[in-house]
Formats: sequence, structure tokens, C-alpha cells
Amino acid sequence: MEKTVREVIKDTTKSHLKNKNGLIFGQCLSAVGWVGGTVPELTEKDGLVELSMADVANGGIVAGAGLSNRRPIYVIRYQGFNWFNASIILNYACKSKEIWNVPCPIFIRGIAMEGSIGPVAGSSHHSIYYKMPGIKIISPMTPKEYLIAYNDFMKNDDVMYVSEHRGSYSNSEELKDFTGNNFDLVLFPISITRFEAQKAKKELEKEGFKIGIANVLWIKPFIIKKEWEETVIKSKFGGIVLDDDYTQGVASSIAYELMKKTKKNFEVMGLKNRSAGFSKTTDNLPPSCEEIVLKCKNIINNDNKSK
Repeated sequence: MEKTVREVIKDTTKSHLKNKNGLIFGQCLSAVGWVGGTVPELTEKDGLVELSMADVANGGIVAGAGLSNRRPIYVIRYQGFNWFNASIILNYACKSKEIWNVPCPIFIRGIAMEGSIGPVAGSSHHSIYYKMPGIKIISPMTPKEYLIAYNDFMKNDDVMYVSEHRGSYSNSEELKDFTGNNFDLVLFPISITRFEAQKAKKELEKEGFKIGIANVLWIKPFIIKKEWEETVIKSKFGGIVLDDDYTQGVASSIAYELMKKTKKNFEVMGLKNRSAGFSKTTDNLPPSCEEIVLKCKNIINNDNKSK
């Protein structure tokens, strides 16, 4: 039986601590659940370091570990907490290699989730890191993709932000692209929206629409694969970039790069431009299958009407 994303993270972390002299930092790592079952049940002597609830200071502690070349894993239990944690990482760890030729490799696990958890903690916030030099950003949603992230980190000496989502932890399957000729639209989903994009494709194809999918794993650097470029150019109506973050960041930037490369129209979908609350009626959730289906139909039907 194939391993789930949860099992791969746990096994990789255990090997990192036991065999690579690594460290793992975070708040409440050993609390009930061990961060959704992704942290091995080890102790301080094994390299597990429980941080205080002083979010602003914790990034500096981890940066110090990065400078010692212990290749720390830093767990941020809710991606929204990056607004408190990211300052020293962005302004010191990410710049250290370029300015002083002293690498500060850190493997940052930013964990997203949403649903009645309020205006601060929820959803993905990879756009915070996006504009800063000296960092890589990746959003693995499958077991093999998580190993790609970890292996790249170990081969290089960069700060790496891994945009995780708890919705992927039970997944054991790889997500394939759908590229080729004569698609109506091509979806470029990021993070948890990749699963909804797969559902939306099936729903739309029941009604005769042809939908391509280009799964975005690497956010920074974002490299447009040749087959993605050709698929978009040959499509009828361009594409949509989907994200679990606000659209005024990664999603809009990627859409711009794709438009520039393909000369095709692109839309973006992500979090609504408002704060989330603590109930189902006040949630701010990533694009659902139903919303993606409706958006695709609107683009296709409106474009057909204008011809």
C-alpha cells in the first residue's frame, strides 16, 4: 500500500533527525496528535525542540540553527502565523548567503487549513515570502512531491518554504497534468485547490467541456513547462490560476507570467478579499469545485457570446 503524505513527512522527519543530525522546531510539537501525525514521537535528545508561544522570536531561534548548519525543520502550525514568524527569516536568513556568503538553510513547514478558525490562522500565506530574494517556495500535495521538496533542500543551501495543507495529509496518490490540444480552458491550481480542480474537470467534461490541468508544484522559481505553454496556446480561452491564498500575490504574478508567455487571457481565483470569521457563514474558503465550474462556464459562455 502506498504511503500517504502524512506518513512520508513523518518518516522523512525521523530520518532527518536520526541520520542527518537535524533538528525540528515548533510550538506544541509533542501535543496531542503530533501535528496531525506528521511529527515522529521523539524527544529533545533526538533533536525535537519545543518553542515558546513567542511567535515573533521563534524565527530568530531557527535562523540561528540554520547558521550552525543543523538544517532545521521549522513547523509553523498555521500559515497565518507567518505574519509573526517571518520577519527574521526573510530579512536575515534569506539574505545571509547573498550578502555575507554564509548560507542559512531552513526547511519551513507552513501548514494551511481553514474552516471556522478566524481571521488570523487560516488558509495559505505563501505570498508573504514570494517577493523576497534568497528563498524557494514549493507546495507539495502528494508523497513524491514532498520528497522532491526535501531532497532539493538537502542538495542545496537555500531557505525553503514548504506550503503544506492538512487536506493533503491523507492523500497517497500522485496528481497528473492534463495537457494536449483543443482544450477550452487550462487550470493552474496551487495547494489544496489542486484536488478541487480535478473534481471540476470531471464535472465540466460531463457537460461536454474540455478542461486541461497544469499542477503548480514549484511556486518560486515558477518555471513554465513547454507542454503547459503549448497547451495554453492551443486552448480556446486561456486559463485560470487557482490558489488558497489571496489573489493579490502569487496567483496574479503567475497569471501575468503565463499571459506574457502565451499571449492568452488568464483569470485568478483565490480567497475572497475579506477576513474570515469563526463560523461556516463567515468562513473565507479556497475556490470549491462548484465555484471553479461556474467560473469556467462564465468564461467560455461569455467569450462565445462575444463572437
